[in-house]
Amino acid sequence: MANEKKGSGAGKFALGALIGAAVGAVAGLLTAPKSGKETREDIKQKAGEVKDAATEKAKDAKKFANEKAKDAKAFLKKQKKEAKEFVEDEVEKDA
Repeated sequence: MANEKKGSGAGKFALGALIGAAVGAVAGLLTAPKSGKETREDIKQKAGEVKDAATEKAKDAKKFANEKAKDAKAFLKKQKKEAKEFVEDEVEKDA
């Protein structure tokens, strides 16, 4: 369980770092002595980079969620089997 919290915190930290980097990049672009056209091109490029990074992060999150769902399903299947065996053993003892 500690790993789950750590992974969650790492994801939040990475998202925060990504947002911070984007804000810093935009602030740098807007204060740089460039023409409006150059600034718009730079913003467009940075926006594309942020979009790509966010898309990658979303893919990672989806993969993580799918893995956890698969693990949970396997765990519940095992628990169901063990419970069924336990009940069958108890019924045999009473018979």
